[in-house]
Amino acid sequence: MFKSYVWLTFCVVVWGSNFVFGKILVQYFSPALVTSLRLCMIVSFLLCLSLFYRYKQKVRYKKDFILLIVLGSVGIFVNQWSFFNGLTTADPTTAALILAMTPIVTGFLAAIFLKEKITIRMLLGSVVALVGIYYVVTNGNLTQIQLDKGLLWIILTMVTFSIMIIITRLLSSRIDPFTVTLYSNIIALFISIPFIFISTNSGSQLLEPTINIWLFLIVTAIIVHGLANLMWNNHIRNVDASKASILTNLEPFVAMIVGFIILAKPITGTELFGALLIVSGVVLSTYQHAHKHKFTVTRK
Repeated sequence: MFKSYVWLTFCVVVWGSNFVFGKILVQYFSPALVTSLRLCMIVSFLLCLSLFYRYKQKVRYKKDFILLIVLGSVGIFVNQWSFFNGLTTADPTTAALILAMTPIVTGFLAAIFLKEKITIRMLLGSVVALVGIYYVVTNGNLTQIQLDKGLLWIILTMVTFSIMIIITRLLSSRIDPFTVTLYSNIIALFISIPFIFISTNSGSQLLEPTINIWLFLIVTAIIVHGLANLMWNNHIRNVDASKASILTNLEPFVAMIVGFIILAKPITGTELFGALLIVSGVVLSTYQHAHKHKFTVTRK
């Protein structure tokens, strides 16, 4: 069990670092291009696994094909495209804090589409987390808010990530999760290709990518979207899911630390206080349900 917690913590560190990785990549590639390239790496990795383990992918029902198309287009492509669009201007730590709200948004969407209950605990947790978000976005000045347009893209990322979780939950009851992941990423890859030619990086001047940057793109894509997901889904079976879910709330703090180390971005008291409010709200909102289910993930 200790070994499993070590690997789960490693996954959280990888996912938290992805905000900084994305901030670096959008300096060299447009959001559409980095999205398409990363999807290409993910699909290649998944296809290799499929061939190696001889997976037999089957989708029998028309409604599942429709859900896969929605998952690939909205839950994968729009999710990743909005993520990199947001990071062109948004602070990676603030982005991580906003995306920490995903479990709460998912809970409300599940109440709408899966008929799950909205509890008082969920509502109270949502209020606490929203106060934390507002505190961070206003930089502690509660009477004045200046919303960076990149944060609007990150909010879209959060919503589409929640949609991805809901659709994946629906499909996984009938289709193998690996098949869902493979097909949805293939769909997202094909959808992303035209956007390479019609999307710009908001007129900003991009740096010329070196061989090291190309390697950075390939390695981070495989580790973040491939290896970390597989490790998490493998080791989550060995631990209490409620404790593992608390680990995921460490991502904003990881983003702060990695941002400080790699980008020399100082960690402010406002960010720390806001992060504590957000994480407290998420834990309050989701803890009562966390112990009931073990959960798999497909991260950005």
